[in-house]
Amino acid sequence: MNKRVEIRSVWQQNLESEFALIEAAIADYPFVSFDTEFPGTILECKAWDPPAYQYQIMKGNVDAMNIIQLGLTLSDHSGNLPDLGTDCCCIWEFNFRDFDIERGDHHSADAIEFLKRHGIDFLQNKKKGIYSSNFAWLMERMVLHNRSRLTWVTFHGSYDFGYLMKILTQKDLPTDIGGFMGEVEKKFGKRVYDIKHLIKCQGLYGGLEKVARLLQVGRVAGKSHQAGSDSLLTLQTFMRLKDVHFGSFLKNKDNCSLSLNQFRGVLHGLELEAH
Repeated sequence: MNKRVEIRSVWQQNLESEFALIEAAIADYPFVSFDTEFPGTILECKAWDPPAYQYQIMKGNVDAMNIIQLGLTLSDHSGNLPDLGTDCCCIWEFNFRDFDIERGDHHSADAIEFLKRHGIDFLQNKKKGIYSSNFAWLMERMVLHNRSRLTWVTFHGSYDFGYLMKILTQKDLPTDIGGFMGEVEKKFGKRVYDIKHLIKCQGLYGGLEKVARLLQVGRVAGKSHQAGSDSLLTLQTFMRLKDVHFGSFLKNKDNCSLSLNQFRGVLHGLELEAH
């Protein structure tokens, strides 16, 4: 990446103007990677628990808690980012006011301290943050106008889509995993990819930082566990996976053809395909 990457901080006061820039860019940059930051979890499950149970735990956490940040990165098919006519590339970081620890909102104390150490300013979010209902209206409009051309990318994305769906609907998540995945497909289309699900066929494992490092993808802007920076690292990791492992119908170790389409519409831990 030749140009410097600017993380554009979005607050209530510049929400509409930043969305206008995103809407202007998205036709040429139809790959959308996003990441969320939230107040940890108050319900826990194990990686080997059945998908239906993992969904109920995720739903319980998302229903009970509120989003803090959402990072958004756009790119074209080659991984190039929009520059908006400037001398740097742009990604976005939306800061919400939904979470209020002083109000007694549910949270994990360890997660809050962790996010503070990574630069989240909860007081600023409370004073200047976005009303999620305003974000929802703008996001719904953008997705509706561009749904057929967009490809969505996450890393271990059940919580990311969970919080985004909660914002867009302004209500609790559907009662079961089938209803949730159906709503994800209805709103975002079939081209939804979760890197954590994709890497199973390549023998890779670990969190975003580890997988990116194994694929020799470096963090070029911001810090880990800040939503804007993580959304960019997610996008770049996906592009590397796409080019190296899915550049054509490659063969895996069992000599079976691999196509990205085989892995779309599935979120890690919720391995029921949306129909």
